[in-house]
Amino acid sequence: MTDLDAAARRRALTRARLVPLIAASVVVAIAAALVALTLRQPEVPTYAPTPPAAKDAGRALVGPVIYTVDATDPERWRHFSFRLGSVVDDTEASGWDLAFRRYQILANGGPGYAGKGGIRDLGALRFGDVRTVPDRDYVANDSNPDPRNVAIITWYGYGFFSHVLTPKPRVWAIRTADGRYAKMEIVSYYCPGSRPGCITFRYVFQGDGSTATLPPESG
Repeated sequence: MTDLDAAARRRALTRARLVPLIAASVVVAIAAALVALTLRQPEVPTYAPTPPAAKDAGRALVGPVIYTVDATDPERWRHFSFRLGSVVDDTEASGWDLAFRRYQILANGGPGYAGKGGIRDLGALRFGDVRTVPDRDYVANDSNPDPRNVAIITWYGYGFFSHVLTPKPRVWAIRTADGRYAKMEIVSYYCPGSRPGCITFRYVFQGDGSTATLPPESG
């Protein structure tokens, strides 16, 4: 074997040893990056729960209002009334319009519910551009096997590495328990300290029973 052949063989052996080392280094680097992504604290907008302060809106157009419901308890539904602009304790009849429990949202309508409520997904629209909401085709709750409302069940996107729920940029129309209307967009899912379960939403409620969600002078 010549000196050139021996040198070539040494180089080949060196490359053969380096390949698994490089591959292992790449795997370690990817694993470290994934761990870093998982452990990184999410930067999300946070809101403290709004103190209950029920006030009957009558026939007024109310909003836009930003409201935060404390839905952190996984065993308890929290009920909200657009007419009263507040979380309420009336959970049995038509005194509430939306119910929240963690990331779940229900309307007061459907089998087993006393109200006429429903939800309709209006799509990826700007909140301020929605001047009126539809007067039909609202989706009531489906209670088979667990209560849910398919019109709003996918209101969020989920980050696989961050484990963060991010509201989709969509607007929903709400038919209230007594047959009036509102529009709503979800702003955040996090309490102070990035604790999950505080659902914050922006809404406009039309108290006169019409479908208008902007005052006439804004047009």
